[in-house]
Amino acid sequence: MKLALLAICAAAFAQTARPPAAPARKQTPAPAPATASKWPIRSIQVEGNRIYTREQVAAVAGLKIGQLAGRDEFEAARDRLVASGAFETVGYRFEPSADKQGFAAIFQVTEVQPTFPVRFEDLGVPDRDIEAALAARDPLFSRANLPATKNVLDRYTSLVQQYLATKGITEPVAAKVVALSTDRFAIVIRPARGLPRVAEVTFTGDAVVPPAVLREAIHGVAIGSPYSEAGFREILNVSVRPIYEQRGRLRVSFPEVRAEGVKDVEGVRVFVKVDEGQVYELGKVTIAPPSPVDPATLLKAGDFKTGDIANFSRVSDGYERIRLAVRRAGYLNAKVSGERRIDDAKKTVDVEVRIEPGAPFTMGKLTLVGLDLNGEAEIKRIWTLKEGKAFNPEYPDRFLTRIREEGLFDNLGKTKADVKVNDDTHTADVTLTFGGAPSKPDRPFR
Repeated sequence: MKLALLAICAAAFAQTARPPAAPARKQTPAPAPATASKWPIRSIQVEGNRIYTREQVAAVAGLKIGQLAGRDEFEAARDRLVASGAFETVGYRFEPSADKQGFAAIFQVTEVQPTFPVRFEDLGVPDRDIEAALAARDPLFSRANLPATKNVLDRYTSLVQQYLATKGITEPVAAKVVALSTDRFAIVIRPARGLPRVAEVTFTGDAVVPPAVLREAIHGVAIGSPYSEAGFREILNVSVRPIYEQRGRLRVSFPEVRAEGVKDVEGVRVFVKVDEGQVYELGKVTIAPPSPVDPATLLKAGDFKTGDIANFSRVSDGYERIRLAVRRAGYLNAKVSGERRIDDAKKTVDVEVRIEPGAPFTMGKLTLVGLDLNGEAEIKRIWTLKEGKAFNPEYPDRFLTRIREEGLFDNLGKTKADVKVNDDTHTADVTLTFGGAPSKPDRPFR
């Protein structure tokens, strides 16, 4: 929001005659007295937040219900949010509250993306103690989601250093983003001293998986990476464990990971002992309630092979098929995950599929480009995804494919479907573009 508009809004409220005092009510404190430009804050709302809660944002902003505030206080609150490094943009507005006794404050934020999980390595104190110390100092701290902006990394490095000093540990620490696999990253906070690099990896105890498969899985992400046992175990969990889980070896473990120096090259040779465990079968698969789509329909879409070896690569593919089915029902931001319940006695694993559907989206406006009036009329007649119906994101492209396959238009050139999703109204507008100079045929569309 432009500051000029904000100034007009704030000034208009400040110049409004002070409302008469509300009738006294038992157990209701009187509002704090207002100055010419400051009024009590009656409510604080946050818009645009997805990672952080309203309470977290308000805590960093430093404003409280009942506090007298005006332009200066809101500007200072905005500056604190920007300085946190967690937000790309921060805007605000304040307007008369519903009871006319103060301000309703609204902060509009855009959170920094992407965020990364946080790991602590070789710091000499339990991770949970460091996590508790950071959470006490920073309301936005989340071990699961932390932006990797410079001021964020610098601030957490400083906070960790301060906490370690209270434990008598004065060694400098550093924070940086580290690749755990080709598509997984984490922020690692550890001593600033350099780490040896992984030069070789040797597995022992592997019988089920061919050595060449293990080498291919580990070498691309491990060779040349800084070595710490905790970090290397994470690489094993991300890159090697899934290979065993494709074979039903759900209890695979790595009981020993050790490193030795290598004389002929700079770096360390890492030795990994593998306990492959036994084979498990896939048991019962269920959909956790509530479900936005009929569970039977989703299980059919998931196509899980109950009774077969518990191949969790295929199970994950089933999660994705379920997510697409939920999206087709209008839940464009759906997330799907699964919780395993392993029965070690029976060597089976049941799975409960959990769905976070998000808000349902409906069809908004349909816009047609490149057609004459007759062509537009025909397209609107056969377009079945009417305004207000659950939006299926696959329908526009499928519709255009059928138009071409059925030969509805002569001289039809390139076609495309553009979808504009409105997160505020939860609608999706569709624009269909028809190239060439199409003309309506005499035959009807099947």
